[in-house]
Amino acid sequence: MADRYLHLTGTAPGRFLTRRLGLPQPAPLRRWTLETPRLEGPLLHLTAGASAVTGVAEVLSRSGLPVVGDTDRPAAIVLDATGVATAAGLGDVHAALHPVVRSLAPGGRIVVLGTVPSPDDHHQAAAQQALEGFVRSLGKETGCGSTVQLVRIPVGGAAQAAESTLRFLLSPRSAYVSGQVIELTTATAATAAPGPAADPAAPLTGRTALVTGAARGIGAAVASVLARDGARVIALDVPGAREELERTADRLGATALPLDITAPDAADRIAAAVPDGLDVLVHNAGITRDRRLANMPADRWASVIEVNLDSVLRTTDELLKAGVITRGGRIVATASIAGIAGNTGQTNYAASKAGIIGLVRSLGPRAAADHGVTVNAVAPGFIETKMTAAVPLFIREAGRRMNSLSQGGLPVDVAEAVAWFAQPDSTAVNGQVLRVCGQSLLGA
Repeated sequence: MADRYLHLTGTAPGRFLTRRLGLPQPAPLRRWTLETPRLEGPLLHLTAGASAVTGVAEVLSRSGLPVVGDTDRPAAIVLDATGVATAAGLGDVHAALHPVVRSLAPGGRIVVLGTVPSPDDHHQAAAQQALEGFVRSLGKETGCGSTVQLVRIPVGGAAQAAESTLRFLLSPRSAYVSGQVIELTTATAATAAPGPAADPAAPLTGRTALVTGAARGIGAAVASVLARDGARVIALDVPGAREELERTADRLGATALPLDITAPDAADRIAAAVPDGLDVLVHNAGITRDRRLANMPADRWASVIEVNLDSVLRTTDELLKAGVITRGGRIVATASIAGIAGNTGQTNYAASKAGIIGLVRSLGPRAAADHGVTVNAVAPGFIETKMTAAVPLFIREAGRRMNSLSQGGLPVDVAEAVAWFAQPDSTAVNGQVLRVCGQSLLGA
């Protein structure tokens, strides 16, 4: 559905009127296209104190942006604050960014590199945790469609672990991700995808991906982006959506798999559809059956838990146990900010999506150790779909504006995040829940 307010603020009279009234000023987001695959302009590399990781400059040189030490109009700024270990050291963060933050180009990116707060050094822990509050606040200040993130690299690690993450965050693919903290693990050979190094233009070439709930909306967008990135896609949805599912699959050159993911033999049928194994499993299927708890019958509660959570747990366990998901594989589940912040009339839905977060945090380390598979989740905020188009006008407008980018996201924004998680070189990204919500005020 068209965002008429966003269009209005893009006109001279609209800008004048909304500024006089003190209303939000959303800027059109610069998303990835074949014509604009990169940000336009240089990357400014700054350091707060001494770096505590190696190879930052080398990794940034492969980001696709020209790296400079000084510029008047950077498209992106990366501040290496990994060496900040005291409260006084936070002054270096201010000194580095204060002179340049206003010069960031519209739609620009700021990424702060930090390390994991130490359980043994409370001064270091305080300083590194302070970066989180700093980044979340700066994300609410930048405006003009710009975003700000914090990436934590393991203490004593190498910046190479952050390469796929930085490539994602410093590109138009991350347009609707802001104010997020991504904590990397120590990359191991166990979770690295076998085969030659990934082609940045088609990083999923040779990989097989299955997307549930793929007939329409976010699921169809995920299937499309994975196919764009070179994956052989299997699109799964309930038999009742067969016609729409087949249209989506035909458009993408994918394989349609009409299947109820809650069926007792769902995992067996998925395994049969991928005789050579599955490299990427995206759990996107989900339903809502909204009602306040006092008015919610047991069947509405149970159906949401079964589709959104129990089927995810069951099929994941069975596919991992059977070795269907290959070593170096990726599991990406779909949570929601409702599972983080809660939502009136959605106790069942919020419980199911919070359960997905619990699954990811618990299974991620064990799946990596036992199966060489990473497990992550996306948590969408207000995304422009047929479902949100049916929301009453004033609630819909509040959902769109109550974030740092003052607009709703698109299904492709969620899909780009899923594709980043799915990449073979996202080995160090595990057990993470990424909010794709424009830094929504809900649950912040």
